[in-house]
Amino acid sequence: MSEIKFADFSLSTEIVRALESLAYETPTEVQREVIPVALQQKDLVVKSQTGSGKTAAYGIPLCELVDWNENKPQVLVLTPTRELALQVNEDITNIGRFKRIKAMAVYGKAPFHIQKAELKQRTHMVVGTPGRVHDHIERGTLAVERIKYLVIDEADEMLNMGFIEQVQAIIQQLPRDRVTMLFSATFPEDVAKLARQYMNDPVHVEIKAAGLTTATIKHSVIEVKEADKFALLQDVMIVESPDSCIIFCRTQENVDQVFRQMAELEYPCDRIHGGMEQAERFEVMNAFRRGQFRYLIATDVAARGIDITNITHVINFDIPLDKESYVHRTGRTGRAGLAGKAITFAAPKDSRRLSEIEEYIGFSIHKASAPSEEAVDLRREDFEQKINVGPVLKKDKREQLNKQIMKLNFNGGKKKKLRAVDFVGTIAKIEGVSADDIGIITILDNVTDVEILNGKGPLVLEIMKNTTIKGKQLKVRRGQKA
Repeated sequence: MSEIKFADFSLSTEIVRALESLAYETPTEVQREVIPVALQQKDLVVKSQTGSGKTAAYGIPLCELVDWNENKPQVLVLTPTRELALQVNEDITNIGRFKRIKAMAVYGKAPFHIQKAELKQRTHMVVGTPGRVHDHIERGTLAVERIKYLVIDEADEMLNMGFIEQVQAIIQQLPRDRVTMLFSATFPEDVAKLARQYMNDPVHVEIKAAGLTTATIKHSVIEVKEADKFALLQDVMIVESPDSCIIFCRTQENVDQVFRQMAELEYPCDRIHGGMEQAERFEVMNAFRRGQFRYLIATDVAARGIDITNITHVINFDIPLDKESYVHRTGRTGRAGLAGKAITFAAPKDSRRLSEIEEYIGFSIHKASAPSEEAVDLRREDFEQKINVGPVLKKDKREQLNKQIMKLNFNGGKKKKLRAVDFVGTIAKIEGVSADDIGIITILDNVTDVEILNGKGPLVLEIMKNTTIKGKQLKVRRGQKA
């Protein structure tokens, strides 16, 4: 049987073209199972490992199904964390780029009035955290009457974080005639109850893995006294010499302390936890994604849904408080079929928790010894050479897509009575440019951003410097990268 390609699904040329630009070649198992069912607009309950390609599994069919001409949101995606909301939003925007799909992320600790203004624009999809989404619905700033598709992503984590009541309150505000898709790595009773209560005869998809963790991850546990953990971490880092590693701690204080100690040793590292400003957290995650440093010290806030390729090691500096978190933490490595290692440090007081984790994942974790002095000495020089070599920046799968796109910024908007059709009409008259070369248009009170596709940006920028729109000469400049 020949291998299924994305072009084999009933997808429009705009979606297929974006997938090719993003180097999406062969669908993952969850994508093969979910996309045809989603395109038939059936309710879906999907149990699938983190790292299996769930975002594209629902993002591709939803970008296909939305009606571009509809001004009000048709898709609502709920995610447990701000980081995941932003990432899903970016992925959906990229998939829907040539169809000019407008997606936006709404989440807490970001200015409400800016989100409110953006929601007044034509918006096809909204991705958000339950608290802020509920807030927008309550204040009437997020129109829900045209919502046809609801996605509850990382449902188990949503419930773990205490969002169940907000999720239920949101669902109750949505049209009953809709498609609901629920995705979860684990399936506690609360998630099953949610599915039973709010879904209509859903199709169940379960992507089997070896137990609850993927077969590509090698698990081990090292017993260590609490006071000796950092010394052990140093030795493990030298012997393992990870290319890219997340070190999980239970508390913000532990993250800060381990980060300071590693920074003093001049290890290429950074940290992320919930006590940091949102902008700083995003900056750290993006730098880690680009490969600007090798080691990320984190609390569980970073454990869910963040898709960073080629993480070779996960080290549990502190054993997680609950068994589900072990699955989500270790799922950061061994992604997309690549091999990975998960090493857990267990203090004497952690034996009960370790037993619970082993019972939950269905196998005993290999008990390893701490690295010997000889092994550490043998590898030390190689390790020090490696960490002193500058980072090799990772190739961004969006690079190919984004280099064809230029965002132009015009100094006129709603207050000058300008509409999207005015920009499209003017730009499409330029010789060598058509309406298909114009992407997402965002019109605010005093400025308008227009994405120009297919490498036509420089040409449009030059000509629009001397061309009026609706009789008005606007200043135009290259905007921030699309």
